[in-house]
Amino acid sequence: MMVEPTAQPALKRASETSARPDAPAIVPPVQQRLGKKTIALAGVALAGALIGGYFWFADRSTGVVWPLVLQGNVEVRQVNLAFKVAGRIRALLVDEGDRVVEGQSLAMLDRVYFVESLAQAKAQRDQAKANLDKLVAGNRPEDIAQSEALVAERRATLDNASTELARADKLLKSSFGTQKAYDDALALQRTASAQLNSAQQALALMKIGSRVEDIEAQRAALADKESAFAQSMRQLADAELIAPSAGVVLSRVRESGAIVNAGETAFVLSMTSPVWIRTYVIEPDLARVKPGAIVDVNIDAPGAAPLKGRIGFISPTAEFTPKTVETRELRTALVYRLRVVIDEDPGNVLRQGMPVTVSIAKPIDGTAASPKPQ
Repeated sequence: MMVEPTAQPALKRASETSARPDAPAIVPPVQQRLGKKTIALAGVALAGALIGGYFWFADRSTGVVWPLVLQGNVEVRQVNLAFKVAGRIRALLVDEGDRVVEGQSLAMLDRVYFVESLAQAKAQRDQAKANLDKLVAGNRPEDIAQSEALVAERRATLDNASTELARADKLLKSSFGTQKAYDDALALQRTASAQLNSAQQALALMKIGSRVEDIEAQRAALADKESAFAQSMRQLADAELIAPSAGVVLSRVRESGAIVNAGETAFVLSMTSPVWIRTYVIEPDLARVKPGAIVDVNIDAPGAAPLKGRIGFISPTAEFTPKTVETRELRTALVYRLRVVIDEDPGNVLRQGMPVTVSIAKPIDGTAASPKPQ
């Protein structure tokens, strides 16, 4: 076998090198060319994988990358709980950190004053009702009979006075009587006639009954007393502080025995449902966000499962990016505020102000469902 002259020096150097134990191995030029080809092929494959991954997460028609990732913060609604009436706190039934349910009793005022006020209002209401019933029922038969007897008495008195007047007139004409006796008899007769007429009118009123105006006035008085009674009952009920919804007690402001006015805060309650996420979207991405769209909400805790939420509100007005929000745009870029509603937080992991990441996936049909926003 003949060896080309150009290859002899290389082979000679290779044999000489292999004869020395401490000399480095020399890769033949053929293997070097094969290694370079392998590296080039690996680079092409990596580039293809990156391009494929991009198009996997991108909209091929517009080049928009999905999912849309937004940064936000948790907003938990808080409410200051206070008594509607003034009084002395008798007992506080919960403490800071306690979880409460809707309708649970949280605190109570001393009820003795409210009970006494309620009893007084009830008595006044009952009195007004009795007076109204009396006017509506009219006079008793016994009262009417008494008035009839008085009329008969006055008629008898008039008859006697008329007889005395006739006697006095006869004596005066026969010159056996005096003018004074006649005048006295005439006055008695007129008095008896007037008294009879008064008794007859009183009897008529007894039979007619109460005036309509008097009945209506007493009916209004009864309504006033019933309102006062209902108000006293409500004040007694308001002596107990009730939780308006489920939540966690953040602060216990007052202690037992304290005198509080109406409206003074006794507890601060953090509502656990629903929880809102406040985030912002830049103007170029606004068209990709639809009310009612389902989103994933992730927290920074390792291994925490994402929570499901929905976009409940998109602000109709633009504003400058708040300093606490991180975006890839300039701070002066206009953004729109979003509210993401978390209906359920099974692990109770969301806290006020907690930073979260909101991921909005591409809708399957290109649009998002739009239920009534909250």
